Amino acid sequence: MSLLIHPTYFPNIATFSLIAQKSIIWEACDNFQKQTYRNRCYICTDQGRHMLNIPIKHLKGKQDHQKYHEIEMDNSFNWQKQHWRTLETAYRTSPFFEFYEDDLKPLFEEAKGSLFDFNLKTIKTIADCLGIETPTKKTTMYKLSPSNNADVRFLAESKRKLNIEMVEYSQVFEERHGFIGNLSILDLLFNEGTNALAYLKNQSLNFLDA
Repeated sequence: MSLLIHPTYFPNIATFSLIAQKSIIWEACDNFQKQTYRNRCYICTDQGRHMLNIPIKHLKGKQDHQKYHEIEMDNSFNWQKQHWRTLETAYRTSPFFEFYEDDLKPLFEEAKGSLFDFNLKTIKTIADCLGIETPTKKTTMYKLSPSNNADVRFLAESKRKLNIEMVEYSQVFEERHGFIGNLSILDLLFNEGTNALAYLKNQSLNFLDA
């Protein structure tokens, strides 16, 4: 049975653990919801847990009922440059930032079109860095209670607290802030590099019972 999840912006480690371990189908037919991981992710800077947020634009009159795949990024503000500079500042001294820099930087130079497609592009880029296949299956109809797939769309809810048993790994600002778990996959990639895939495959999936 495949797991039904939302493609999010540089998904957190819990979500990418599913991509590394399970069969995935992307929810492509739901309405966009605010304050979710659809347009945000969390990294660690010298100030601690830090949010990177993609500004979006809504179609007039459809603020509350616009499909996720219709949402476009608002590039009137140069968020791409801001996000990349923040990543550089946070992770330049990490063991693997320079190793993956050339793979990731183009994402912040060509960000355009729908948020949904851009998120899939960030996921494919990370999957390529890890050496795994990117899931390509998408839903063709929205179902409140899907019967053929396990529903884990709740992972896109940024305010939902998950009880995750996560093995600690070295982080750039660990001495200052302690270990911060379940950040964006970027944090794991920059800090663990070639060990990131093994980490994801060994990650407990007990949170699926949340």
